[in-house]
Amino acid sequence: MKALTRAEEQIMQILWDLKEGYVKDILERMDDPKPAYNTVSTFIRILEKKGFVKHHPVGKSHLYYPIVTKDEYRSYSMKRLLAGYFGGSFSKLASFFAKEENLDLKQLEKIMEEVKDDVKK
Repeated sequence: MKALTRAEEQIMQILWDLKEGYVKDILERMDDPKPAYNTVSTFIRILEKKGFVKHHPVGKSHLYYPIVTKDEYRSYSMKRLLAGYFGGSFSKLASFFAKEENLDLKQLEKIMEEVKDDVKK
């Protein structure tokens, strides 16, 4: 899997929400100032080449849909972040966020309970 640029990721977030859509549908959901239609179309074609998106031809248009799930990309991104910035150490990552967010002991205990519940599932 390849990393996405910020613009590509923004388009993927929209496609994950839509499940499928035309370029115009994606463009409608983008924040102002909106990019040009051709710009979004170009990014979609790049995402196809990267293996994130496929399309069905519909008349003269294309209906795009994601083939990489949001969970798959989230997992890839987190592993990349963990390896690149925290030497692969989850405890260093957790410690960083605890300090960064100035979490107190109660908040940390709540996080631990949520993690335990998620691991049980």
